[in-house]
Amino acid sequence: MNRLLNFLRFRSLCLSLAVSFLVSSCGQQSNNPNEYSADLIIYGGTSAAVTAAVEAVQSGKTVLIVSPDTHLGGLSSGGLGYTDTGNKSTIGGLSREFYHRVWQHYNDSAAWKWQKHSEYGNKGQGTVAMDGENRTMWIFEPHVAEQVFEDFIAENKITVFRDEWLDRSNGVVIETGKVIKRKNIRSIKTLSGKTFFGKMFIDATYEGDLMAAAGVSFHVGREACSVYNETWNGVQADARHHGHFFKDQIDPYKTPGKPESGLLYGISPEPIAANCSGDNKIQAYCFRLCMSNHPENRVPFPKPENYNPANYELLGRVFDAGWSEWFGKFDLIPNRKTDTNNHGPFSMDFIGMNYDYPEATYERRKEILREHEDYQKGLLYFVQNDPRVPKEIHNEMQNWGLAKDEFQDNGNWSRQLYIRESRRMLGEYVTSENDVLAKREVPEPVGMGSYAMDAHNAQRYVTSGGYVQNEGDVGVTPQAPYSISYGSIVPKSSECQNLLVPVCLSSSHIAYGSIRMEPVFMILGQSAAIAACKAIDIDHAVQDIPYKVLKEELLKRGQVLSLPKLRN
Repeated sequence: MNRLLNFLRFRSLCLSLAVSFLVSSCGQQSNNPNEYSADLIIYGGTSAAVTAAVEAVQSGKTVLIVSPDTHLGGLSSGGLGYTDTGNKSTIGGLSREFYHRVWQHYNDSAAWKWQKHSEYGNKGQGTVAMDGENRTMWIFEPHVAEQVFEDFIAENKITVFRDEWLDRSNGVVIETGKVIKRKNIRSIKTLSGKTFFGKMFIDATYEGDLMAAAGVSFHVGREACSVYNETWNGVQADARHHGHFFKDQIDPYKTPGKPESGLLYGISPEPIAANCSGDNKIQAYCFRLCMSNHPENRVPFPKPENYNPANYELLGRVFDAGWSEWFGKFDLIPNRKTDTNNHGPFSMDFIGMNYDYPEATYERRKEILREHEDYQKGLLYFVQNDPRVPKEIHNEMQNWGLAKDEFQDNGNWSRQLYIRESRRMLGEYVTSENDVLAKREVPEPVGMGSYAMDAHNAQRYVTSGGYVQNEGDVGVTPQAPYSISYGSIVPKSSECQNLLVPVCLSSSHIAYGSIRMEPVFMILGQSAAIAACKAIDIDHAVQDIPYKVLKEELLKRGQVLSLPKLRN
């Protein structure tokens, strides 16, 4: 009976894809300038989108990237140049090729404009890769990453439609099978009026907009620990793993000791919930800033028009308490620049100000981006200019500014907000901390992760003792790298059979804290494309590809699916 159902499902899928292809071909033949077709349509401009597209071409398929972004690469080209890698031996395929090309760039003396190569040394360089020849480098400038992605696009002659935003209300056309109940994406439409027909689709965005518009189930927020039998999900008021919490008793009120005066900016009046309880809160966002301390390659930190020093009073009190770790995450990248990240109790993370982002309208998301930008610009201006700042920190900050030769079309400010998590699909398999911590065997792996389950703070609240505190700072490192299941990048079969989701994949909140690393997204983007191409070749739904067949293709492309277990 199961074989009969599978046969009917495959035949129905084949017929629907054939119809979709014919419709798109007729659209182009009728000279409709707004209709396009390809074997694979990729929505997104992230690093995962690029590796997926390259793989599709190298697998002999036609592909189109439909990107809401003008610049490709997402966070990898948006300021996150101090790569979170974990165990580098898990990184293969096109992901490793990306970092090899970064090494090639910096191996050329012409790449060192603001600093001698010898001054930087071998920071960020990996060991000889698995093939014994290709070296890698994991730390880089934003514009270098973007050029590597653009080289991938040019070499593989990939067509990219930039600044094309999915019509999230009416832009996804779904076909429903007549033989058995199933759904497939027939086409997607953007706000500009362009329509894209494909046999297979990949959602490679940080937000999961195509996935959601296609009716695929997803979750936003932190699950209770009981949902997936986890320890580190939900509210974690006692977890303070990175130092991003208030070590001293800091008064939260505008007038110290007087609750009636109101709370300082950014502190929630909401009482803390019980540990392990679920909520709709997500870990904080920030921009990864590229700064420079080279006098000829820095521009002053801009003062926001709505700058209000009172918004940073809490940081002033932290300084007053003796905290001096302000420069703790000014991570150095080549040419006297930084990848500056959040560090400490009051820093780059705009805690609690992003809860509505995942499902917000485009207009509201733009507001949230602007609010985060204003917050961080105001923070930098405060630390560089306000008399509350300790003298030694104030003086050192005078040496820093935004890198003049980065993000030149955006006021030298990163174009990509760090979307640490957004929607997460509820797919065929949900990766949880039980997979990350090797408490169970992962079925049908398509890639690996190894980084800590890293969650930034999700809220700032007042403790029962009347002091301010942050919550959500979790960092639990797995004892060994772990595999990521194919079932986590495909929807449930009943919801969509020609879509893969390598970024907003099926994972619990805390497991996603480990998976959400750029090398892993590139790995999963390539694996998703390999699966899409194989599904086209054998006329199968993405959920029904024989894993043995898929595994063979993954290994041919250099993907790492498991590592030998270490002996005691």
